[in-house]
Amino acid sequence: MQDKRCGGFGGPWALAWQAVSFPLSGGVMQASLAPSTASGPGVRLGASALACRRGDRLLFSGLSLALRPGEALRVAGANGIGKSSLIRILAGLAAPYAGTVEREGAIGLIDERLALDPALPLGQALAFWARLDGVEEDALSANLAALGLDELTDVPVRYLSTGQKKRAGLARLLGQRAAIWLLDEPLNGLDTAACAVVEALAAQHCAGGGICLIASHQPFALAGMAVLDLAEFAA
Repeated sequence: MQDKRCGGFGGPWALAWQAVSFPLSGGVMQASLAPSTASGPGVRLGASALACRRGDRLLFSGLSLALRPGEALRVAGANGIGKSSLIRILAGLAAPYAGTVEREGAIGLIDERLALDPALPLGQALAFWARLDGVEEDALSANLAALGLDELTDVPVRYLSTGQKKRAGLARLLGQRAAIWLLDEPLNGLDTAACAVVEALAAQHCAGGGICLIASHQPFALAGMAVLDLAEFAA
């Protein structure tokens, strides 16, 4: 089997988190995001000769990658090719059929499962995780405002639209302060403005020394991001 290696762009960026403008459906909103990256020189995500099997079908094999602080990688490919399976393997939620994964740094994951109580108002659902993550109330409020969710804190999570739920997941992700972001189809169901929000957050995360690995069949605008086509590793 051929072993192919893929990395992101150059070394770690030294830029700090700062005030950021996000174009939302109601206009451009400016807010200061609370620092969310618990990064450092030791942060890294790597995989060597990975293979993934689903039932009797080998989805991919011989896949290797290496990401350091400030780097980003988009995993591209058609639906069903194994992008979500790769994300779960890298997150430690599934074992590879072959190969190894190395992680240094906390993992933050966004996929189709929103880790918020659907029966609770959004503000309470996020406050639950904020207490566990040690996020100050002011920081949570800043993230909600930056994501255009501050007017929705009394709305039960189950009543949020697809785009609002995606932004709620991002608010949770920011509170985790995870250095490594694994984003599985983060643009699904979002309009153009909301997609720009996700792309801006990913750029800010990498600028703060974080790592982004994004599985998406859609284009994702992030300067310097490398692209890994999963079809090249199909078994």
